[in-house]
Amino acid sequence: MTTTLRIAVPTPLRRAFDYLPPAASPLPAPGCRVRVPFGRRTEIGVVLDHAPSALAPERLRPVLELLDSEPLLPADLLALLDWVATYYHHPIGEVMATALPVALRRGDPARPQRIQRYRLVPGISPEQGRRAPRQAALIARLAAAGDAGLAAAELTALEGAGWQGAMQRLVAREWVVVEAESVLRAAPGGEMGLHLTAEQATAVAAVVASLGRFGAFLLEGITGGGKTEVYLQAVAAALAAGQQALVLVPEIGLTPQLVERFRRRFAVPMAVLHSGLADGERATAWLAARAGEVPLVLGTRSAIFTPLPRLGLIVVDEEHDASFKQQEGLRYSARDVAVVRAHRAGVPILLGSATPSLESLHNSATGRYHHLRLSQRPGAARPPTLGLIDLRRQPLDEGLSAPLKASVERHLASGGQVLLFLNRRGFSPVLLCHECGWIGRCSRCDAHFTYHAAERRLRCHHCGAERPLPTHCPACGSVDLRPLGLGTERIEEALARHFPGVEAVRIDRDATRRKGSMERLLARIQAGEARILIGTQMLAKGHHFPLVTLVGILEADRGLFSADFRASERMAQLILQVAGRAGRAERPGEVLIQTHHPDHPLLATLVTEGYPAFAQAALAERQAAALPPYAHVALLRAEATQAGEPLGFLESVARLLPPEPEVQLWGPVPAPMERRGGRYRAQLLLQSTQRPQLQRYLDRWLPLVEGHEAGRRVRWSLDVDPVDLF
Repeated sequence: MTTTLRIAVPTPLRRAFDYLPPAASPLPAPGCRVRVPFGRRTEIGVVLDHAPSALAPERLRPVLELLDSEPLLPADLLALLDWVATYYHHPIGEVMATALPVALRRGDPARPQRIQRYRLVPGISPEQGRRAPRQAALIARLAAAGDAGLAAAELTALEGAGWQGAMQRLVAREWVVVEAESVLRAAPGGEMGLHLTAEQATAVAAVVASLGRFGAFLLEGITGGGKTEVYLQAVAAALAAGQQALVLVPEIGLTPQLVERFRRRFAVPMAVLHSGLADGERATAWLAARAGEVPLVLGTRSAIFTPLPRLGLIVVDEEHDASFKQQEGLRYSARDVAVVRAHRAGVPILLGSATPSLESLHNSATGRYHHLRLSQRPGAARPPTLGLIDLRRQPLDEGLSAPLKASVERHLASGGQVLLFLNRRGFSPVLLCHECGWIGRCSRCDAHFTYHAAERRLRCHHCGAERPLPTHCPACGSVDLRPLGLGTERIEEALARHFPGVEAVRIDRDATRRKGSMERLLARIQAGEARILIGTQMLAKGHHFPLVTLVGILEADRGLFSADFRASERMAQLILQVAGRAGRAERPGEVLIQTHHPDHPLLATLVTEGYPAFAQAALAERQAAALPPYAHVALLRAEATQAGEPLGFLESVARLLPPEPEVQLWGPVPAPMERRGGRYRAQLLLQSTQRPQLQRYLDRWLPLVEGHEAGRRVRWSLDVDPVDLF
């Protein structure tokens, strides 16, 4: 039979495609990219394997072009991606495309960017070039640079434009050598590691002892407890053994701080991978990691797919963070894929968090993970005290209670900084007409417009629609339009009134939209110029504010009564992440939480007994309700421009297979926000206490769903292990 190539092509179809080998090229190995005809267009695909085809050769089309002379994706990564496609039931071609940087996805050559560096040949002096002043000047520059030489960009900065001709003549005379080197140069490094506490030393020793074999470690450390130092020393051991380390962080915003810590510690080249990089930069870093040129890779979610020939350790910081779950396209969890990759590679993985996910705590309780704890802050810093402010029957001034205002005044008077947390940007979430009750609503979503006072605009935070602030009510013509509810802008305005002369900064997506604005605001906070900080969850994670002594959480109740079963877990994690900004230096910290439900069992447990006790209570609730991690779920979502079509589609596909006792189907029901961005949405939940049974059911069911005629009128997707139900 004719040898054919099975190729993963980035299409929504859940299979690979057979092609004939390219006529004038060698047989491409699995992992190579190829350009193939697909319908009336061409696509960039990845060769999966060589196998006979069930189709006659005359029905197959040949590959148009071989793009790689050697596999771009090594065999171990191909196998991992095949597992990802199988577990998440996603088209293999789209999985392969997700693993590649955009530049390589579109077919650019797999050549990393290089910089030219010029070095003076020993024994050459400026005197030898005295008859050519420009050449003599270049010789002098290179002589001053010594063995390090100078890069082209450095020469342009020193000499201005036009030096290239003189340099070419020096190279031709063999007085200067030019070398192409990676743009990823070694960091300065050299900073000494900190003295470890007993708990930190135990954690580092456990991970280091596991180098060379698989071991999953959950590092539960209070905020400010020194988790990063454990990461650094574990990575140091892996690098000393000649291995590569991969460090994952949930968000771009956390990357610069962690990168700086690693650069100060390790004098090695480091690749940084996140969506904020230009396509060429990201491809260069990815290719350098693949070639083994960088021992250390730090990145966000998709960095888990980076090829690493000497992988020795994986670290996942803030492992509980929902940002590790991709919410569109390939809906994978980078944390979960990281555990699978570590297991397949036979290397340890370290999952760190002050507030571990309930799934990870369950895995520790069942022996799948080794549980490591950091219960004390190093040095003189101590965890802050937590207290509740009962808002019932209390007068509120723009969301601020009298006890909270008094505490703010007391901490400011003693020289501390104050952080007030409200996870809602804008001035108010509702604009109301006091005459007729009209409310500003988005025409494309089942949601209110948020009023942004600084720009006098109404914005939908779900679809991005916006309009100018109306001068009168569109329904009755009244000019008595009133903002209801709290946003960070409103709190900022109230604080300016209550504490005149005290500088306050607001940190949310609106205030940090301009490039460099976040860095400037953080610098003012670190310098002590800003005394009051107001912000959303952008302030909650990873920042070190040594002068903050009081944290006020203005609304803690939103997660207590949500339709999403994970809401209380997220509430607790966010509260403790924000609380961790207080008392990180010598001065004690205080955290005050405003609530209308001070007697709620989970909230009271969190405040009086801490996160471990809260987690145990929440796990008991999950077990009683047969919810994850005691069950496994998948969510089939559907959406369409016409009302009723998503529900109709889901009702039809729910009947495609006979019911099974091991798998329950719940719904379908409209999504909690049924209309979003002009599209109506519905969902069907599949649940089983056994993961294999759920996977087998999906294997049999999805081909039927894919072929169902009603699916042509809706857009549908499957989310395995969803992190939210919206």
